[in-house]
Amino acid sequence: QHDLDRMMKEVGGSNTGVLGRLLSETQEALRPSDFGLLQQKVSRVTDMAFRIEQMNREFYNILGEFAKLAREGQPQSNYNWQARVLPSTRTLPGWDEVEIAWDTTGETVRMLMISLADIYKGVSELYAEGFDNLEDIMADISNVARRLTEAETNITGMISKPIQGMVYWIEVQPSGNKLSLNAAPLSVGPLVEKYLWHEKRAVILTSATLTAHGEFQYLRNTLGADEADEMQLGSPYDYENAALLYITNDIPEPNANGYQQMLDKTLIATAKATSGRMLVLFTSYAALKKTAQAITGPLAREDIFVYEQGDGASPNALLESFKATDRAVLLGTRSFWEGVDVPGDSLSIVVLTKLPFDVPTDPLIAARSETYEDSFQQYYLPEAILKFRQGFGRLIRTASDRGVVAILDRRVLTKQYGRLFIESLPRCTARKGPAASLASQAAQWLGM
Repeated sequence: QHDLDRMMKEVGGSNTGVLGRLLSETQEALRPSDFGLLQQKVSRVTDMAFRIEQMNREFYNILGEFAKLAREGQPQSNYNWQARVLPSTRTLPGWDEVEIAWDTTGETVRMLMISLADIYKGVSELYAEGFDNLEDIMADISNVARRLTEAETNITGMISKPIQGMVYWIEVQPSGNKLSLNAAPLSVGPLVEKYLWHEKRAVILTSATLTAHGEFQYLRNTLGADEADEMQLGSPYDYENAALLYITNDIPEPNANGYQQMLDKTLIATAKATSGRMLVLFTSYAALKKTAQAITGPLAREDIFVYEQGDGASPNALLESFKATDRAVLLGTRSFWEGVDVPGDSLSIVVLTKLPFDVPTDPLIAARSETYEDSFQQYYLPEAILKFRQGFGRLIRTASDRGVVAILDRRVLTKQYGRLFIESLPRCTARKGPAASLASQAAQWLGM
């Protein structure tokens, strides 16, 4: 709802938004008759934008009632409720009302897009005649028109005319106050092929984490890069002397009783032993929050500050605060498994709390997994190994770095697939032992 409303605000009217700026920039330059015609066009768009905001509000109210009905009988949860929109969804009671509401809204959106295109055509003609001050306005009109087209296409696809190769789902926050519509391609391969491979004479992909099971095949399949040449190069880092991989062998499995308590106890002891300097990676915000509540107080008494993702600060702001604090622990999920660069002594230990398997109930994950004969071996496992390697890679960022990676998920030892995670890592000094020994092992390795 808010995206469409925001776009209507950007379109604006006589005194606001991009159309308000257009009138302001052209009032003195155009002949009165031409300016009057432009005002009429702007007025029509303004009226439609106002109606769209009202109809969009009603559409989301009706959709919210449908989602409420669909959730009836399901237990309360702290997680967002998600439901794929499938052909069977469109036969459920209440969906016909959703469809009628969007038909009306969508038709008005399409009319507005036609009027906006007409205004853009006139502005481009003025620009060609020498009205250089209209360049930014042209770009803004084009931008909002593109986003409107995308929104209308995706919502229409979800409600009544699904596009082949797209996945649609509804998501509602636990409070029930915020509902969103979501659309994503089932496979990114065709898009990468169309807009990258076919558009460039040569493309080089380089990363420390492009392989799974030591092969590029999973990435080839995902990106539609079947004909690409490949090369694996050794690392410039001396991992055997730089990195200690410590695998706990007595911690309960993640969903078993006692796991959370042992996890929190181990993190507190290790952070004390290493004076913080620790990044802890989670696979869900809920798990992160539980740990944050458990360890923040005890570590604060040791003058160790805990930063947690999701407390309102952006990931970049959190990372900069962590770097600037001598004794700190950073709790992160999702984006912190990749792209985090903290060279030097600010980061000495990375803790992987769980193997990063995707959530099978996630609508997009579920849809993609259905395209494989053996979804675990062909999809879930390669994805998890890639994320796992990215998490490990947060530690050693320069040739002089030294540190510890701790795995607090004993499935790497007890499950048949566990060895594939370990074998995917660079050859480093590896030790297995009880969780209670992690603190002393880390301190010894770091010379503390």
